Amino acid sequence: MKNYVPDKCPICDNELTITDMLCHKCDTHISGEFYVSKFTNLTKQQLEFVEVFIKCRGSIKEVEKELSISYPTVKNRLEDVATSMGFRANQNKEDKNKEILESINKGEMSVKEAMNILDR
Repeated sequence: MKNYVPDKCPICDNELTITDMLCHKCDTHISGEFYVSKFTNLTKQQLEFVEVFIKCRGSIKEVEKELSISYPTVKNRLEDVATSMGFRANQNKEDKNKEILESINKGEMSVKEAMNILDR
């Protein structure tokens, strides 16, 4: 299992700056200030979702099949990733809540999934 670079200080929760990198093969050592990408804000589950999304070339139908989840769940996970990366939601909260309730009524989403989304 790979270790991912943390983006926040475990002591004060401030943004971390990487200052050293090392190549274990040739022993090259690079020093400077290197900043982490927006992807470091993602959880392991979110990164796995992004990998599947890219593998499926952005086809929500293919992501549904690959992960065995519903269309609304794919959309909500994608929205969750975008929010974690600092992108604003295009949908207002009232519309999102209505969409979630409709998904529950249609049986496309469980109440537990809906509660996880609404708690964010």
